[in-house]
Order: sequence, then structure tokens, then C-alpha cells
Amino acid sequence: MTVAITYSRAHLGMVAPEITIEAHLSGGLPAFSIVGLAETAVREAKDRVRSAILNSQFDFPNARITVNMAPADLPKQGGQFDLAIALGILAASDQIDAKALLGYEWLGELSLGGYLRRGPGALPAAIACQRAGRILVCSPDNAQEASLVENQVVLAAEHLLQVTRMLRDPAVQLPRPERMLAAVATRYPDLADVKGQHAARRALEIAAAGRHNLLYFGPPGTGKTLLAARLPGILPPLTDAEALEVASVQSVAGQPLQWRKRPYRSPHHSASAAALIGGGSIPRPGEVTLAHRGVLFLDELAEFPRSVLDVLREPMESHTVNIARAARHSQFPANFQLVAAMNPTPGGYAASDPRSARYSREQIQKYVSRLSGPFLDRIDLHIEVPTLAKEILLAHDQPESSAAVRARVSRAWERQIDRQGCANAELAGKELDRFCAIGQAEQNLLEKAIDRLGLSARAYHRLLKVARTIADLKGQEQIDRLALVEALNCRQLEKLTGTGG
Repeated sequence: MTVAITYSRAHLGMVAPEITIEAHLSGGLPAFSIVGLAETAVREAKDRVRSAILNSQFDFPNARITVNMAPADLPKQGGQFDLAIALGILAASDQIDAKALLGYEWLGELSLGGYLRRGPGALPAAIACQRAGRILVCSPDNAQEASLVENQVVLAAEHLLQVTRMLRDPAVQLPRPERMLAAVATRYPDLADVKGQHAARRALEIAAAGRHNLLYFGPPGTGKTLLAARLPGILPPLTDAEALEVASVQSVAGQPLQWRKRPYRSPHHSASAAALIGGGSIPRPGEVTLAHRGVLFLDELAEFPRSVLDVLREPMESHTVNIARAARHSQFPANFQLVAAMNPTPGGYAASDPRSARYSREQIQKYVSRLSGPFLDRIDLHIEVPTLAKEILLAHDQPESSAAVRARVSRAWERQIDRQGCANAELAGKELDRFCAIGQAEQNLLEKAIDRLGLSARAYHRLLKVARTIADLKGQEQIDRLALVEALNCRQLEKLTGTGG
């Protein structure tokens, strides 16, 4: 046998395209070449594979070895092809039966001693392998996450010798990892830790119930970050499909798998646009993708460069990130909930505070104008978080816990799913008109609000969605005047510049 074929998987964003690996032995001076747009880490497989084969007590062919990785126009990177290349060479040199390789896909980097190492992207590879109807063989660590794919046979191998022993003797079976279905033990911060701030707590509940974006503004030390960190704890549990999406992102990013835990990301305000949305010559997921199905918290919002914040506008609407490079195009999911916090003035204190007297109204407006209008339009709730009175701070009252709030949020969420199949924040077009219909009195109130606040069409629609969520929290079928008034009261950003009426 001079030609052998094995299969593996590459990484292209969140998908794992099939790679056909052809190993060919021919006469001539001994050489080892890998072709098919292989990048440095793949080309270096020559040395890893050679040592792994020799240290596994096999003969390394004294021939001209050519390994072709098809399709040739798809860039390949990473060490996950090592196992497939090694088995192809062993089959091409008749040290194992090439027919025994049929029906399998191989994923794993080899150490010089022949041991399999963990690599990124095993979960998307397992999903693609399941569609192809093949069995996936990988390292034990990768096998644990790959086993999350339902009806996919995954085998775990620690060493190259275990794999070859299975291929030589059908009676030898590689272990199958147990499917991990239990949620990671996670203790979210409890909302009971937050004293006072009833308006801010209510806004957090509304944001959780309808998947709305939220902005807190107020002086330092009023609890903005404290409140934001408690949002994941009042969100409903992830569904199986959502948990698999989150796990796939963690797999591609090479992060530890945290099954059924909602992500919470809080990048520093010095983060670049590429760090937020992803990028690089080999596109990698950014913070918006790492926060998929979870929360993205941006503290000190006005300190972020305006150009960096504006790159968030598209993912906030489309829930995806498209990264185009000369050689490839990658798409990443980005269905996150944005929670942001900022100070009301350049000095940090409220405009009414004597310490802010040195700032003119124009200076405060300039500070707030660091946030573009289109970006703010995509944030549904703008809530002031004032300094707590000492009586509230010193009181021994027990605030409501996250569990109690989560129960109300879950009921509101179930109403939305039963009615329209998605969160209120995702309503658009005819569905928005249908499910957010209001009466004439409410329409008149909205017209006055549009004139007074100068709302854009997007802000108007988002106001209706917030009102719909408030009605769902109350268990109401229709949006009434009280729900609409509360939704209007959740747009308090005008207090920063004094433009509100």
C-alpha cells in the first residue's frame, strides 16, 4: 500500500470543515513534505509524527513521504492533524490495515512520545463528524467535551499505541467518555447583597426578563458594578441548544468548558476593537462572542474610545460577527446582553454635587457625547444609580434574593416563548406591531414622549419592547398606560445633560 487516506477537521470560525489527508510513499531520497496550504504548526508535524512513530515501536518509512491535505485552498493551522497524519503514514507503509481506518475521524496533537494532547475546537469537530456519520477519536480531555453532541460516538485515546491496537484487533475497544449533562456547580452573586437602589434593581429585572441592554450611570461606589455582576444569577437556565452553543465557543477559544453556566465578560476600557469583536490573521472570537448567551459588562463606558464602542453596533443588532480577511471569512455568534456603567460627569460625581460645580453644562455634554447617538439608541434602559442615604446603608433589612427575582423573570420569559418564540428584545417588523400593539390613549402618550425626548424610530421601537416586558412581568396580555410610563421612566440619560423635560 503506497497511498492511505484519513480524515480530520480544520477550524474556520465556529465550523469545522472536513480535511482529507492523503499519505503517499514513493521511491527516491528519503524526505517528508506536507502540502495543502499548511501553516507553520502543521508543517512542524513532520518532527512530532516521526518521533511519535519511532517511540511507539513502529518503523518510520525510509522513503519519500508526501502528505496532501485537501481541500488545497483551505488554510490549515494547529496540531490537531498529527494523529491522522501518523496513521496515514503507518497505513501507507502497511504497518496497519488501511481499511480499518474507514469510518473514523482523527483529532489530536502528538507528543514526541506518542501521547495525545488536548487541542481547541473539539466540540465543533464532533458536531460536524456526527453529520458525516463517522466515529471521532481524540484525547480524553477533548473526548469529554465532544461527548456533549447527542448520538455521536466518541472514543478517547491517550497514546498512539492504543489507537493502533484497536485498528489491529477489533476485539480491543477504546473507552467512551460519559456524556456530561450536569451543570457546573456555580454560585452566582446574590441580589440580596444590594441594599436600596430599588429603581436599579427593577431595571435589572426588566432587562433579564426581556433580554434588554442596560446602562447604569451614577457616582462611584453606588453599586453599579455590584448590580451588573448579579444579572447572570437572575437569568433563566440555558436550554440544551444554548448550552451547546456556549460550549462550542469555549471549545474554539480553548477555554475550560463550563457546562450550562452563563458567560460573564468584563473587558477593561483599554480593550481594542479587535479584542471586543474578534480578529487576527487567523480570526479568533472576541469578547462579544465569549459573552454569547450571557452578559457583556462594560465598566467606565465613557472611557472606551468611541470608535471601539461603535463596532458593537452591528453585533448588538444582528447577534453575529463577520470577520473578513484576504484568505478567509469567519462568522462567530454574538447574542449577548450588554450592561454598561459610567459616571455622570468627568469628575465622577453627580451634576448636583458641589464637587461637580467646576464643570459647565457644555463640559458634561461633551463628556456624555463620547457615546454616539446610534450606540445609545441600541441600549433600552438608562438608569440613574444615586448615592445611598446613610439610613438605607445602615439598615438591617433583608433585600429580595436572586432566587425570588429569577422566578418572576422565568415566568415572564415563558410567556414570551409561548407567545412569539423569542425574547421581546428580538421582536422586529410585523411581529413587533402584532405583539406590542397599544391603544389610542397609550399612542397619544408615546407621541408626546417622542416630541419631548426626540426619540429615533429605533428608540421608539425599543421603548415598546420594554413596555411589553413590563406587562409580561405583571402577567398582562396588553400593554397598558402604567407599563408604558414605567418604560419611559427607564430612559433617564437626559438627566446627565439636563435635556429632559
